[in-house]
Amino acid sequence: MRAPYSHFRAVLAGALLAGAALVSAGCAAEEEQTLVVLGPWTDGEEDPFEATLRELSKQTGRHYVYEGTRSLRETLVAQLRADAPPDVAILNAPGDLAEYALDGDAQPLPPDVQSKAIGPWAPPITVTDSDGNTDKNAYWVPVRVDLKSIVWSKAGEEAAGDDEAVWCLGMASGPTSGWPGTDWIEDLLLQRHGYEVYEKWATGKQPWDKGPVKEAWQDWATVLATDDADTRPDPLTKHFENLGAKTYGLLNGKDCTREHQGSFIRRHYGPDVKPAPTSDFVEGLPADPKMFEVSGDMAAVFKPSPAAWDLLLKLASPRAQADWIAAADPQERPFFPSDAAGTARRGVAAPTGSSAAVLGLFSGADQICLDASDAMPPTLRGAFQRAVLEFLQKPQDTAELDGLLGQLEKERQLQRNAKAFVLDDLCEEPPG
Repeated sequence: MRAPYSHFRAVLAGALLAGAALVSAGCAAEEEQTLVVLGPWTDGEEDPFEATLRELSKQTGRHYVYEGTRSLRETLVAQLRADAPPDVAILNAPGDLAEYALDGDAQPLPPDVQSKAIGPWAPPITVTDSDGNTDKNAYWVPVRVDLKSIVWSKAGEEAAGDDEAVWCLGMASGPTSGWPGTDWIEDLLLQRHGYEVYEKWATGKQPWDKGPVKEAWQDWATVLATDDADTRPDPLTKHFENLGAKTYGLLNGKDCTREHQGSFIRRHYGPDVKPAPTSDFVEGLPADPKMFEVSGDMAAVFKPSPAAWDLLLKLASPRAQADWIAAADPQERPFFPSDAAGTARRGVAAPTGSSAAVLGLFSGADQICLDASDAMPPTLRGAFQRAVLEFLQKPQDTAELDGLLGQLEKERQLQRNAKAFVLDDLCEEPPG
């Protein structure tokens, strides 16, 4: 009589175990529906993006957690060391992304996502595996882009003389302090010497201590000489956008009249502040052809799953872009690669004010080039930023400049020997 009971108990135990396994699998499935997205937007700039993720959540049933930080590289490196990477990371330095791809952390795009790797923001790179086999793939997708090579000012300022105009200068930006100065050097080189020389330099094929690169530093020294250094706030300690007391944008500080900055800065200004090409303000630069630097926020998958790849596809979709635009204020409307082609979006109000002006420059460009320092190996980019800070202490000291450029040239050669330059195609005609 005990056998049937024992059999019943065994069946019951098996059923309970099977049920527990199903519950466990169900829990695991639910856990897999939560994706962590690491990104660069903080201080309210992330609000429209988080609103877009909420709209995507309604479509997919998945939960997206956004983690924003201004110290992207440091945060991601720490997460990788702890073996706890985000599902998706959105970074603005292709040089860093290339390093992560070479190390096997960033994953190559699958075939159905590769069409979203739009140039010049997402050039393919060649990676060699442990067996010595090489493969060329794209590893990231641009989800938001910005235009550089522009100067912001109030109407009529481009006609002001050197004795009236004052350049805004703020280099402080935490661990990446100095990058607004690297933008100056890159832009001056691009405008004076063209995109082919620019691309050679950004990819490690052009020396720093002579020729076009040295001339770009000298050009910047000439620009700086038009202002009174004794009355200018210390650019090394002045933040690139934060004036304190909840005031942002250097032009709102009343001690300068021209700001060389990317299109993202328009979020701090009203309709009276407009963008124009750098050549409109810096004497001696050719006005044509119309060449602009661009930057971008690129999404890469670090924890591969169908849900992560689907998120990249959706972030690059017209629907998500329309949601992002709808969630943003007019002066902080995000730009996308298709904007460079002048592509309109159904159901989305036409941009106005400074956003419309930026789009006009975007769509009228002959060539757009990915930010050179963003594309450089991280150690060279860091040395470049530090050199800017040292240069600004004595911008008219030619011996000091020679010393700084000599150090940067040595670093370039070290990176070349280490085969650290892996990005090639950094300049293109606008997509479309």
